[in-house]
Amino acid sequence: MEQFPEDFQRAIAVVAHPDDLEYGLASAVARWTAQGKTVVYVLATSGEAGIDAMAPEQAGPLREEEERRGAAVVGVADVEFLGHPDGAVEHSMALRRDLCAAYRRHRPDVVLTMNFDLTWGEGGSVNHLDHRIVGLAAIDACRDAGNRWLFPEQGDPWQGIDAAYVASMDPATHYVDVGDSLAKGIESLEQHRAYIDGLGTNFDPGRFLTEMAEYGGAVAGCERAVLLQRFGV
Repeated sequence: MEQFPEDFQRAIAVVAHPDDLEYGLASAVARWTAQGKTVVYVLATSGEAGIDAMAPEQAGPLREEEERRGAAVVGVADVEFLGHPDGAVEHSMALRRDLCAAYRRHRPDVVLTMNFDLTWGEGGSVNHLDHRIVGLAAIDACRDAGNRWLFPEQGDPWQGIDAAYVASMDPATHYVDVGDSLAKGIESLEQHRAYIDGLGTNFDPGRFLTEMAEYGGAVAGCERAVLLQRFGV
């Protein structure tokens, strides 16, 4: 396993819902923004269908605000919501077009996204449909962004994306040492209080992220780490 190459300057993190990035990857983002790198968050939905006891028209704006607060904790100022329907995202030309536009607008060196496998790990629970669709579309859009004949109305092509990295996906090929930035990652997840409370469990963000980072560290050979799989684009 290799250490994540940190010679990039700009990255886009693409996920389906508010809080997806905070379940681990935000700790790596905190490390990178502290180094002066720019990271932009792009979310396909506003998570409006994610709180059982709250109507979507109330939950959506609330979860957007929680995401902005969580992003600010780890040094991310630019958070975009694409407005696709929570729980019903389609792997469509519309989604690819929106992501292509974001890549051309922000011109990242790398793209970050999350697990798009059917399950979480071998024999694990089924991964959310939105995660699977958005993860694949995020990678497909890397190539779309560089093709001047696709979505020409979305601006000049951008061919500067070196690779896409997917968190929580086996087998991991790279790791980010988050020993100094895990606390920021935990604080970022704690901003999603309405969602966490809506789970109706005794979920502890600090314990969860610490245990996950320690597992990653044991695999990577450091104290605490976030693990990712690289895809050349």
